[in-house]
Amino acid sequence: MFVARTLERISDVLHDGEPGPALSGGRGQEHLRLRTLVMLRWLAVFGQTVMVLLVAYGLGFHIRLGLSLGIIMASVWLNITLSLGRRSVTRVRGWEAALQLSFDACQLALLLGVTGGLDNPFCLMLIAPPTVAAANLPTRHGLAVVVVSIIAACGLAFWSLDLPWFAGETFTLPHMYRSGFLAAIIVGIVFTAGYAWQTALEQARMARALTATQAVLAKEHRLSALGGLAAAAAHELGTPLGTIQVVAREMLNGLKPGDALFEDAELLVSQSQRCRDILKSLSASPERSDMVYERMALRSFLEEAAAPYRAAHKQIVISVSVEGAPAGVDPGLGMTIRRRPEWLHAFSAFIENAVDFARTTVYVRAEVTRGFVSVTIEDDGPGFAPDILSRLGDPYVSSRYQAEIAENRDEASHSGMGLGFFIAKTLIEYTDATVSFGNREAGGAHVRALWRREQIDILPADSLIL
Repeated sequence: MFVARTLERISDVLHDGEPGPALSGGRGQEHLRLRTLVMLRWLAVFGQTVMVLLVAYGLGFHIRLGLSLGIIMASVWLNITLSLGRRSVTRVRGWEAALQLSFDACQLALLLGVTGGLDNPFCLMLIAPPTVAAANLPTRHGLAVVVVSIIAACGLAFWSLDLPWFAGETFTLPHMYRSGFLAAIIVGIVFTAGYAWQTALEQARMARALTATQAVLAKEHRLSALGGLAAAAAHELGTPLGTIQVVAREMLNGLKPGDALFEDAELLVSQSQRCRDILKSLSASPERSDMVYERMALRSFLEEAAAPYRAAHKQIVISVSVEGAPAGVDPGLGMTIRRRPEWLHAFSAFIENAVDFARTTVYVRAEVTRGFVSVTIEDDGPGFAPDILSRLGDPYVSSRYQAEIAENRDEASHSGMGLGFFIAKTLIEYTDATVSFGNREAGGAHVRALWRREQIDILPADSLIL
């Protein structure tokens, strides 16, 4: 089936190369540039230097200034080395970025260790490196930076120098408070990194799915453009074909009916004339050709979308209602609609899903009023699974639970609709429609696309006046 094959090709494109997020839990792309890491490190160096100098000279606290500035100089040295030695590098590999962020975490932990350890309120800054790693690196590399940051935080519980304080005084927090502060740092690292990872994961899925949707639209538009290419080809081939026909006629006029080549020349003339007639029909004006191909009866449009799934041993019932339709006129044939590839592809996908999960019957209902146009696809199956109903429309990828092979048909549900549903929904919304979905009270699922009348190219035929 066309839609199934198309979605399969899209899925192959999405999962080509390194496994995608839905399969491996990681991201194949590495988004961090070397310049970004260097700039973040310069920012950290500036902030650390300002705070150290402020504590030493602004607040007058006793601080190991030389040791602290020496630790900060390690980051300066790394930045200079990277900037001078790797100017041509734009993006760094995952493990290289993980090493640099791990260095940043260890450097910060060492600076905190010589300035009070867990007594220093700036321990909160240990959350920064793992958060950056979780949001931009593959899972395994981001997880490595998280583990290094947690180990560095735990190390501060076992070793640290005194917190810079007034001369002759010592500031020490209770052991219980220090333990609680350590636990808060660890929880903060895990929670913040996990939040950043999930957000980046959803963003990557959405970007990949939107790219796939754009690829489908581009392909459909290329197919639509074949008509124009055929007309251009007909125009270009007309001249040489006319020359062939003239030469063939001259040959025919120079031969007599009894000659051996007379029948061949006659056949050549007739076939060249046939080719010219075909090219003439291809080069017809767009107004004449488009009216036949691009506009069709609403019922015929829905029949075309449902046609590939008629052989699935499920009944597909198509009904069309038009407000104000005169008696004796089939509303489905009285309204004409533009044959848009987006609509055909999307409705075919919705009907395919409904057929997969329906017990016996799928209902396709179109309603046309003076203000709105809607198309609803319903089935008599078990409906959408409750755990994914609130997430429908997100481009997640999950295993499809086929109703045909389920041991208990009553337990089968729409639990595998991910990328295909997202693409179909996006294609419909691309044409200014509102898409809604849910479960029917009588059992089964429904998907509904609603347009305002002025937003959809649907017109009454000569036999139907609205």
